[in-house]
Amino acid sequence: MDDATDPEAELAELDRIARQIDIDAPAERVWQLVVRPGWYINDGEVEAEQDLRYEGDVAVVRHPSLGEFRFRTVELDEPRYAAFRWIGTPFRDEATPSTLVEFWIDERDGGGVTLRVVESGFSGLADDPAAWLKEREGNDKGWLSELAAAKAFVEKSAPAPTRHS
Repeated sequence: MDDATDPEAELAELDRIARQIDIDAPAERVWQLVVRPGWYINDGEVEAEQDLRYEGDVAVVRHPSLGEFRFRTVELDEPRYAAFRWIGTPFRDEATPSTLVEFWIDERDGGGVTLRVVESGFSGLADDPAAWLKEREGNDKGWLSELAAAKAFVEKSAPAPTRHS
């Protein structure tokens, strides 16, 4: 059977979202944003300050209209890689399976960086593919706007990188 028509292969591919954006800022400045758990919980614009507290090793981000979101840091490799487990939302508690959100910051020739994000593990959110595909759909669209918000925030608050010929 051809993988292009194999429903299991199609679902496996949908288990993750991968997006990227070029940002005209140094890796260290992008890192300052990416390392903040849940910076992408916003209304389309990254806040300079967020309502963030810690309960042990769990970061709790409170958004005024969206509620509380909980994250556990999985790995930090400054300034290139950060991974967080999205463990609780207003829609799921910490006992519910969660997704992994990973960020990579890659320097570009000529200056600036490419910020890549992969969110994976959607198929573990529910036994019924229709249920987890619905959640994935919202996040798929969301990452496009969140990466654009990250770009605007970081470029606004950082000097442009030096371009090399």
